[in-house]
Amino acid sequence: MSVAKATNTMLRVILLRVGQALATAALLASLCFAFVHMLPGDLALRVAAARVGDERVTPETADRIRREEGLDRPLIVQYGQWMKSLARGDLGRSLLSGKPVVQELAYHGAFTLQLGLIGWLLSYLIALPLGVFAGFRPGGIVDRATDVLAVTLASLPTFLVGIGLVTLFALTLRWLPPAGFRTSAHMVLPAVTLALSLVAFSIPIIRNAVLEVRAAFFMTYARVKGLSPPAAFRHHGIRNAAIPVVTFAALQFAFVIDGFVVIETLFNYPGLGELLVKALIARDVPVIMGAGLVIGFSFAIVSLTADLLRLWLDPRALEAVRV
Repeated sequence: MSVAKATNTMLRVILLRVGQALATAALLASLCFAFVHMLPGDLALRVAAARVGDERVTPETADRIRREEGLDRPLIVQYGQWMKSLARGDLGRSLLSGKPVVQELAYHGAFTLQLGLIGWLLSYLIALPLGVFAGFRPGGIVDRATDVLAVTLASLPTFLVGIGLVTLFALTLRWLPPAGFRTSAHMVLPAVTLALSLVAFSIPIIRNAVLEVRAAFFMTYARVKGLSPPAAFRHHGIRNAAIPVVTFAALQFAFVIDGFVVIETLFNYPGLGELLVKALIARDVPVIMGAGLVIGFSFAIVSLTADLLRLWLDPRALEAVRV
């Protein structure tokens, strides 16, 4: 495939995926709107209770909030107004704090992104050497040990791993703070919890990718030419083994977006998870819809990144692309 044709194909892939990202995000936000309004109870009453407290809320307060926030309008009108504002780049204001939703999402999203990147990178600092070594010595001690480790971590719920780490390092040894966020030390336990939940699935992927490439014909040919197994893998195997690993790693980063609620709630971490839980309890519809929009768009962007990395590692795949 010529350079010009490859470039055009890449551009079409990017445009298609960005369009899919926008459509996915809008659909997810619309579903959030529908599901929140399907919940039983008075939406204005829940917002009033979140603002002034359950013991001080009155029907008059709920009626005032209903009028001020336009919650007395038909749902189709509320949805249409939100879509019109979205087209202008305006996500509205939080019903709870009164702050712009964009500002709330940006503030809490920065904490989530920071925690996610650290936990994700830490997971591959652990998984890469273990997975590669297990792939070079299948059936060995390291291979069996990592298999037990992966199965054990995959079997444990994330919150249980977090509770175990808090019990050991915060309550027993008192080395680290158990929750909240004031210093960088507060990020250690949630980051390690996230990393361990990711390691459980990345080690087998890395191990199998290395094992499959080492058994390929071109690796056998490289060894016949006189290269040692490590040298043959270093010169001819890394790029091929990286294709499934990089794709999985990019998609696994989406787990950070999907799984932040449990970890951030457990550690009282001020990220999107904490914001979303509070918004759900208070029925803060603009924040819930904005979070749905961000999550849906993030998933689609991560998917686009995975596709581009795969095409960069294996340009032959461009010939099979249909856009």
